Formats: sequence, structure tokens, C-alpha cells
Amino acid sequence: MSVSSVISVLDDDPYVRAAINNLLESRGYTVHTFGSAEEFLRSADSTDTSCVIADVQMPLMTGIDLLTQMRAQGSATPFIFITAFPDESVRVRALKAGAVCFLGKPFVPTDMMQCLDRALAAGSETKGMIAGREQTGR
Repeated sequence: MSVSSVISVLDDDPYVRAAINNLLESRGYTVHTFGSAEEFLRSADSTDTSCVIADVQMPLMTGIDLLTQMRAQGSATPFIFITAFPDESVRVRALKAGAVCFLGKPFVPTDMMQCLDRALAAGSETKGMIAGREQTGR
């Protein structure tokens, strides 16, 4: 885990945000929480986050819509989705859109930490590839 890892947690349920915040802070992460995708997009943290953990179903903009929008804008930030309704078709959509993990609520904390480890590793690989392309001009 990198000390500089900033995790953004998006969920319209304040209790879920608090629980994930407490879990991640207890592991040494810097955590920023948001009640909606729109709130996240308005913040400076939307470009300075190492990983997004987002609820699939939020009012106005869903987590999958947020991921799709961020990918269209060129962001490679890793995403982990959580949902109280772990439907297989939604899971497939989330993974096709580029999510690293898809967890049903309630989830086991060790599952979340394993997903976060994978997401941060994927994010590091992506940043390395982008930096390499910038240096070689490809």
C-alpha cells in the first residue's frame, strides 16, 4: 500500500460511507467520501484519487455511468463497485465498463481489501504504461 493512496468512496447511504471510511482509514488509507457521483465530479478529488469505490445505484448518476463518463474523459482510475442488489447482469455491465471488482452488500472486509489491493496494483500498472508512452512518444 502506498501512503499516498487516496480512496474516494461514493455511496448515497451515509452509514455505508462511514463504515468503508473507517475500514480503509484503519488500514492507513486517506479516504474522501461523497454522497453522489455529481458531488465527486465537482471535487478536486475526482482527478487526485487512486481508486474509486462506488455504489452501483445512486440517484441521478449511477456508479456505472460515472465510470463510463470518466473513461470517456481519459481517466484510468480503477473502480470497485458495491451494491445491495448484486444482479448478474449488472455485475457483467460493471466489469465490461472496466470495474476491477464487484461486491454485494454487505461484503466481508477482507474481500474489500483484496479488491483494493488489485485495484491499486492495476492503477499502478496503468500509470506506468502511460508514463512510458509519454517518454517514448507513443
